[in-house]
Amino acid sequence: MNRTVELVNEWAAFETNHPSGNIEEFCRHYLAKNKKQEQTGQLVGGVVPPSVDGLLLKIIGRISKLNMSYANLALKETGLNQIEEFGMLMTIKIEKNPRKTDVIYANLFELSSGTDMLNRMKSRGLIMEYDDQDDKRAKRIELTAEGTKVVEQCYQRIMMNAQMLTSDLTSDDKELCIQLLKGIEMKFSALWPQHKGKPFSTVYESVMKSGSNDSLPLEN
Repeated sequence: MNRTVELVNEWAAFETNHPSGNIEEFCRHYLAKNKKQEQTGQLVGGVVPPSVDGLLLKIIGRISKLNMSYANLALKETGLNQIEEFGMLMTIKIEKNPRKTDVIYANLFELSSGTDMLNRMKSRGLIMEYDDQDDKRAKRIELTAEGTKVVEQCYQRIMMNAQMLTSDLTSDDKELCIQLLKGIEMKFSALWPQHKGKPFSTVYESVMKSGSNDSLPLEN
């Protein structure tokens, strides 16, 4: 096949799957697809899912659990007990004085468990809470001086953990992973509030009706 035609076909396939992708992202995707890497060790623990979808999500899930384990190790003796607390404090730091519920939902918590976590950090003197002047039913929260100190210390450790876990990837590999996965995160972060409490069959049909024709029928 003519090389120009081959390149055009590769671009057409990429554009179909990534309509918002640019030339830089296409080049990164093409090179990564054709690069062979040496793999050592066992792929995943336990049962290896028979489908590509299941295997991909199992790998992502195991990386997420490993990240939590190492991050919690990095947070020892910092004033925080778990990585989720760091996520809450970073949201408050960036948003300055957000509503309590906004912090909880931004970090994908249920209202009750998120409220409990914030209350525990409040009792440890990391955050302060006060009434929203525009909505008396709502609460706003801010970091205390101690909370600001803790989050700055923890930020350095969390960044070191992220660097350690991704140290075998090149910068292009990392950009490609972000490029491929960010759409899933954005899509389902927006959908999750609507899906909470609904039967899975309803959620599945809602998501898949505008997607691939390869969706599986749900058993009754």
